[in-house]
Amino acid sequence: MILNKPKFWDYAPNKLNFLKYLFFPASLVVEVINFFKNKKKKEYFKIKTICVGNIYIGGTGKTPMAILLNQIISEKLKCTVVKKFYSSQIDEQKLISHYCNLICKSSRTAALKIAEQENFDVAILDDGLQEKKINKDLSIVCFNSDKGIGNGSVIPSGPLRENIKSLANYNIALINGENDNENLIKLLKLNNESIQIFRAKYEITNIQDFDLNKDYYIFSGIGNNESFYKTLEKNNFKIKKYFKYPDHYNYSTKDIHKIKNEAQKNNLTIITTEKDYLRLNNSDREKITFIKIKLKILHEKKFIECINKYL
Repeated sequence: MILNKPKFWDYAPNKLNFLKYLFFPASLVVEVINFFKNKKKKEYFKIKTICVGNIYIGGTGKTPMAILLNQIISEKLKCTVVKKFYSSQIDEQKLISHYCNLICKSSRTAALKIAEQENFDVAILDDGLQEKKINKDLSIVCFNSDKGIGNGSVIPSGPLRENIKSLANYNIALINGENDNENLIKLLKLNNESIQIFRAKYEITNIQDFDLNKDYYIFSGIGNNESFYKTLEKNNFKIKKYFKYPDHYNYSTKDIHKIKNEAQKNNLTIITTEKDYLRLNNSDREKITFIKIKLKILHEKKFIECINKYL
């Protein structure tokens, strides 16, 4: 989904918010639709299914989590990543394909059937927590530690794809980022006492390719642009200019030309995310470098043991 998220979506849940209440009737409609989705008869598969998704829309690290899970599981079992095809998400498809086997079809059920035919042991669904007709052996819900649940309301009143009470249906919560956010942890436990909570942080894997004495122009169009900025800042990049776009933004040559002109004028080196870089054509990629980022799970051994219980 390509959009700039409204600022009021990330106000504190207890803050008076006129727009939140204005859109409340539309949010009720979404909740009713979700209610009937939950009533659908589930389809079961022989292949083990792990779903990595979110209830906060965008920027929670679900795709890096799916890639990391694939790497962990592939050490012992034949594993693939399954994704529903959206033309607006070619960037994510390219990113996953670079690191994993990807089966991407118009429906997740069709992709899972192919995974079974090809004798995969495990299928990781990148997104799909809201796909209620598929039975999942393990469901992982991802959060950003800064954003949490935003204002706590369902779209369009807030950033949640489903009611916070849906946490009762999920097995693991992964919180990505530097912020401890104890309030989020309390909220997760309040809605699901048995949910296993793990923390993760983003790590740059190709930092050796960059000169930290240089000045940089950075741009990004991902679900949480602030997390990209903070990761570079934490690693001592000297950021002089920063421009952010909506998630899955389709860059035009004009956009890139403007970025390159500004960078040249100010003697800046251009950096973007790997996902954004994959969205560019070959000529636009010239003079642009990208950061490779992976998730580092805190208490990784315990996390792997938890995953293995479901396999």
